[in-house]
Order: sequence, then structure tokens, then C-alpha cells
Amino acid sequence: MALKPIILTILMFGVSRGLGVTSELSEKSQASANELVRKIVANEIKAETEDHSHWAFQLQTEEAGRRELDEVVETKDGNLQRPVCVNGQPITAKQKEQANLHIQKFVHNPEALRKSLRDESEDTTRSQNMLKLLPNAFNFSYEEKGSGDLVKLKFTPNPRFRPPSREALVFHAMEGEITVNDRQQRLAEILGHLIHEVKFGGGLLGHLDKGGQFHVRQEQVSPGFWELTVLNVQMKGKVLFFKTIGVRQKIIRSGFRRVSDDLPLAQAAEILRESAMTATDSCK
Repeated sequence: MALKPIILTILMFGVSRGLGVTSELSEKSQASANELVRKIVANEIKAETEDHSHWAFQLQTEEAGRRELDEVVETKDGNLQRPVCVNGQPITAKQKEQANLHIQKFVHNPEALRKSLRDESEDTTRSQNMLKLLPNAFNFSYEEKGSGDLVKLKFTPNPRFRPPSREALVFHAMEGEITVNDRQQRLAEILGHLIHEVKFGGGLLGHLDKGGQFHVRQEQVSPGFWELTVLNVQMKGKVLFFKTIGVRQKIIRSGFRRVSDDLPLAQAAEILRESAMTATDSCK
């Protein structure tokens, strides 16, 4: 999934680098900050394109007052997903039966699952296209040194940038902070908020209100592998650009375990069944 993250605690001074890091960073020019982001983005897209790994993990979603915990297993045909808890309560026997039937339908007819994979691929492509705009759409400046290899930068809209699409129009109306892993050249976290209302077609085609927030985090789940762990979109409006992301939605992905890249759907279904049996302890 595009844009993966990390960040536990951002410290003013990294112990391994000693004092004086903040002043050193403050002396760097805006041009060098923008160049760092350009390199990070290029490496991020390269890594995303070359990463064909598959994982099993827990997925927590929060939308419209409903909280759900699911077990997910990725396969080359698409993701199999099984609910474990809803609003902190284990699913009922009837819901388990429905989940079993739903999963078996995909096992015996994977084409429907492949369609969802194509939809996700379209969203990934769109996300990558937005990511490519990052170095030109914003002006970056060093804010502080984080812990270890993390560097935090502030971003504000570049007044010279002309958004080429409605998505880019929303993107460009944001300011906030970006955290990068300087050593691995990876994006760790983006925190942004809309600094003014965004209207489409004078408001007839939709709008997003000022103050809406966007938060994405990714972290290294295994040496060399980074995955999305947090996606939190909290915006008021009537515009949806992504098929899989709502205007108000929170997603947390955790407990990543590597699975075979050629995992058959039947075996993935069995992994789901076994993991769901123990995952009910996570309901709360």
C-alpha cells in the first residue's frame, strides 16, 4: 500500500548525534530541504514499485461510529479479510458463519477478489502520482532532528505551483509536518491540515471545509520492508477521490507477519481461520 510509516516519539535531540544537531539543521537552506524530499519521494516510489511482498496483519477501521477489527491475509489474487470484533465485541456465531461463506466464495471464485485488487492498484497509482507532486507543490524547511535517523520538516504551499487536478487542489491547500528517515530515505509520517476551504465548480461539484486533517504513518515491519500503519482522514465535505478512502475514516494496521508470495487462497483462508480464533483477545 502506498505511503507506509513510523514514529513513536519525536525528541528534540538524537542521543546518537549529540547536541548541536538542531542548529546544524537550521542552517541548511530551503533548497536542501526540498532536495531531500525529492530524493525521499523518488526512493519511496522505487521501493513501492519493487516491493512484491505479502503479509498477514490486523486491520482496525473506524468510520461513522463503527469500530471493526479484522484479520487480513494478502495474496497475489487480492486480500482475504475476516472480521473479529465490532465495537469492541467479538462477532456472533451467525456473523462467523457469514464470514466463512464470504471467504469460501472468494476461494472458489477468485475473480471477484481480483477486481478489488485492481481497484486498490488504481488507488496506489493515484497515490503515487500525488506523491510525485510533493516536492513541487510545497516549500520545505527543517524543523528539528527526531530520534535516531528521523528528521522533521515543515511544509507550506508553494505559491508558484498550479494544481493539475482536483486531487492536487486539495493536496496544495494543506500545510503541516513531514517526518523522514534520512538514512533509509523513506517517508515516515505526514501530518497535514487544510488551511482554507476548497470548492469544486464553485461549490456545485463538492467542497471540503477548512481545518480538515490528514495523517499517514508508515514503519519498517521487517528489515527493508515498510508498510502503512496509520491512515486517518478527518475532513468535512462532500468529495471523495479514492474508491477505498472516505472523507472521515481511520485505519490502523498492526501485527505484520510475512506470508508466501504464492500463497493459495485456500491456505490463506486457513490462516485467517486460525488467527481469528486467538484474535478475539484483542476485542475491547
